[in-house]
Formats: sequence, structure tokens, C-alpha cells
Amino acid sequence: MVPQSVQNDTTFDEYAVIDLGSNSFHMVVARHVNGSFQILNRIKQQARLAAGLNKNKELDQESIDRGVVTLSLFAERLKNFPPENVKIVGTHSLRVARNRNEFLKAAAQVLPYPIEVISGQEEARLIYFGVVQTEPTHDLKLVIDIGGGSTELAMGTDIEPNFVDSRPMGCVTYTQQFFPEQKITPQAFKRATLAAEQQLEKIALPIQKSGAQIAFGASGTIKCIYNILLDMGVEDGIITTKRLNDLISYVFEFKTFDEINFPSLSAERRPLFVAGLAILTGLFNALKLKEMHYTQSALREGVLYEMTEQFSELNVRQRTALGLSAQYSIDNKHANKVVNTTKHLYQQWSKQVPSTLANPTMESILYWAALLHEVGLNINYSGIQKHSAYILQNSNMPGFNEEQQLLLATLVRFHRKSIKVQSIPSFSLFEPKQVAALIQILRLAVLINNQRQLDLPLEAFKLSVCDKMTNCLSLTIDQQISEQHGLMLLDLEQEQNYWEPVKDWQLLVNVC
Repeated sequence: MVPQSVQNDTTFDEYAVIDLGSNSFHMVVARHVNGSFQILNRIKQQARLAAGLNKNKELDQESIDRGVVTLSLFAERLKNFPPENVKIVGTHSLRVARNRNEFLKAAAQVLPYPIEVISGQEEARLIYFGVVQTEPTHDLKLVIDIGGGSTELAMGTDIEPNFVDSRPMGCVTYTQQFFPEQKITPQAFKRATLAAEQQLEKIALPIQKSGAQIAFGASGTIKCIYNILLDMGVEDGIITTKRLNDLISYVFEFKTFDEINFPSLSAERRPLFVAGLAILTGLFNALKLKEMHYTQSALREGVLYEMTEQFSELNVRQRTALGLSAQYSIDNKHANKVVNTTKHLYQQWSKQVPSTLANPTMESILYWAALLHEVGLNINYSGIQKHSAYILQNSNMPGFNEEQQLLLATLVRFHRKSIKVQSIPSFSLFEPKQVAALIQILRLAVLINNQRQLDLPLEAFKLSVCDKMTNCLSLTIDQQISEQHGLMLLDLEQEQNYWEPVKDWQLLVNVC
């Protein structure tokens, strides 16, 4: 007989994370059990996106095809996974690729889950978050991950780092730049090392002075060097300056990459090993590191743990938004009025449109836009929408992927004054109709609260979708409220003028 607890347990408890790296695509599938994860599958496939980037930062068709074929393989394992249990993140190569939308559209044909391209700083935060789950020390720790196209650094004592950065140096790009013929010379190695040190110039001194007690190294390059040290008889595998220099001297005995013959060095990793070693040497030199410990956790584990309710990215984004609110001394009373009005209008809108147009992530970003629309007020009021958008677009915003941060900045950029549709960016995660509706709702919420000192009853405002094929909205205002607030009606007349030139936009205002 099957135990009763098993019979009744219909919860889908498997989670999947896919990391679209510059060199390899990784997928991890795990079960969430008693607050921790049991790894069920790890799959790694070389897609070599970074190798397909040309001088104009465009992915060639061959690299796009390689990536899509890999994702089609992953899709077989993810059949029947609910969307909330799958997270796909793109890193450096997709960050810099000017034609990344071509890849994202092709990927969507084989894998029915959204791909989120994350910033370098967000990548560093998630790597750190993954490491602290498995390396529970309260010492000040530095976490470093050398990837195919970039190197991420993060430092802190708790689950959230107090320093994050991303440097454009990776084992794929440095191989192309300094070892194009796969020949090993001390001169080429020295140039690669110095280039890495140069990338670290602005952050080296603060890290040196921080007093970090321990350094952890994550992912492929550092794992490779750790394993080679074990091959050489280093029992603890700790990377020290002396051991690094000994390894470099040994590598210089080889003339080409193909000659390198360490037992643990795979054929896939061999072409990238020397460049990765040069970058790690530059890190040791610039940051004055004495030793580094390899850790098995990294980006995938960070994303995985953040998918749980306890550490959800929603909570991270909430902390980020509240932190910005405090940093820029936002008028919280007024901001909360705008947030509440936005919620009132959005909830009415969402009940009248197809369910595919509304989603929780989009809704939460709209509310944070309402909260943060005045972050640029201290600069200048007349251009507040531009100043606020600039701050939001260029701030480090933990918990937000690149598109979420861009949507947040876009909503704030167009929350008042004229609407230049051609300046609204295109998104891969959000439809143009969704973005337009969010802008409209935020504009109306801000306008209703223009007279900052007033406490208006929200039930006096009813929003209707007058044409589901276009972005036509109808705002009905209680007659008594309209009679008491003539300025609001004048503002709404001006708002109608702003909407009129925009194709498929229309605002109807009724009083009853």
C-alpha cells in the first residue's frame, strides 16, 4: 500500500535552472526538500556563443544554431514543468550581442519558457548568493567567477553582498585576443595577465583594503585549475600564489595548447585553459590574493535557491525598491498614494483584458514604477521623468533582470508629458500592448494625485477598456469629486491631448 502522505502529494517539487553562458549552457534540475535542494540532473553542453560574436558584437548564425540545438535537448527534460518552476538566465554574450533578439526568438520556438538576460552586477549577486548557501561562513568573503566572456566579483558577510562588479574579461574572449593561434609564449601570457590587471584597476584598492578573510572561486576555469593542482599532487586543492606560479612555469614547457596533457583537462576545456590561467593570475596580482578555495556552487545554485519562497526574487526586488526610495528621499506618503491608485486602476484593467496580457511580474514592476517615479526630483522637477528614468536605468538593482529594469525605467520615463512611441524600447519578455497599457495606467495614477495634499476616494474612479484591440481606455469620475476638483479635469483634458497623436491610443473621460 502506498503511504497516505505520498498518495495525497500532488505538488510539483522539481525546479530547473538553465544558465546560458558564453562558453557552455548548463541545466540543473533539483527537488526542493526540507528547505534544501536535491540535485537530480546536471547537463552541460558547449554552445560557444562568445566564439560567435563578431567585431560588431553580433552573433553569427552558426552560434545561434548551436545554442538553439542545445536548448532543444534541454526541452526534452523539461516537459510538463510549470513555468514558475523554470528559470533561464542569459549572461555576458547575450548581454553584449546587438542581435540577441534573433537568438531569443529562435530559442522560443524550441523552449517555451522566457529567457531573462541579467546584468553583470546581477550575475555577480546571484553567484555570491549561490556560494553562501553551501559555504556558510560569516567571515568577509570574496567570490570570483571567471566565465567565457566576463569575470564577476562579489564580497560580503551575509546572504546579500555589499559589493558586486563584472569585468569584461573571460577565457573565450581572452583566448581570441591573446592566443589566436593557440600557441603558448611567456610574452602572450604576460599581455593577457596585464590586461586582466588593467580591468581591475578601479576596484583593486577597495578590495585590498576590505580585509576579506577568504576568497572563493567558482565555475569552469577555477574548477579546472583546482583539478590540475590535484593532478600535480596538491592534496587540499587550495590555489595559492606559489602553486599558481609553479603551474605557470609548468605550462610554459608546452608550445601549443594541444600539447598540454594534464589528466583532468578535458578536450573541451583545453583551448580555454591558458587564457583562464592568465586571468586568474591577473586577479591574484591585482587584488593581492594569498589563496583561493574552489566552491562547487555558483550562478545556477543562486538562481535555484532564489526560486524558493524564502529567498524569492520578489523579496529581493522589494528590498531594492525600498532602498532606492530611502536613498533619494522620496515623499513616501505621496508615493504610496500613487501606488494605491495604480493598484486600483490596474486591477480593474486586468479583469477586462485577456489573461495573457496580465502577469504578476509585470504588475509588480508597475507598482515599483509608481513608488519610484520621483527618484529624480532632487535634480530638476521640469525633467523629472527623464532624470528618474536615468537613475533607474543606471543603478545597480538586485533582483531585476535587464528587461525588468529597462521596463521600470521606461514606465517612469513616460509617466508624464509627451509620448514618443518611437523612443519606447522593444522587449522580448513583454508585448508592446502590455507596455503601452502600463504606461497609460501609471500616467493616470500620477495625474489623479497631482494635488499632492488631497486624499481622494479611489472608488470615485472607474477604469474601463473601451476597445480590446487598441489601447483605448475610459475613465469615469464621480460627479461630486469632479465638481470639487476642477484642476483634475483640466489635467485630464491635457492628458487627452498627449494621447491623441499616438496610434491606437485614446482616453475617454466621463463624469457621472
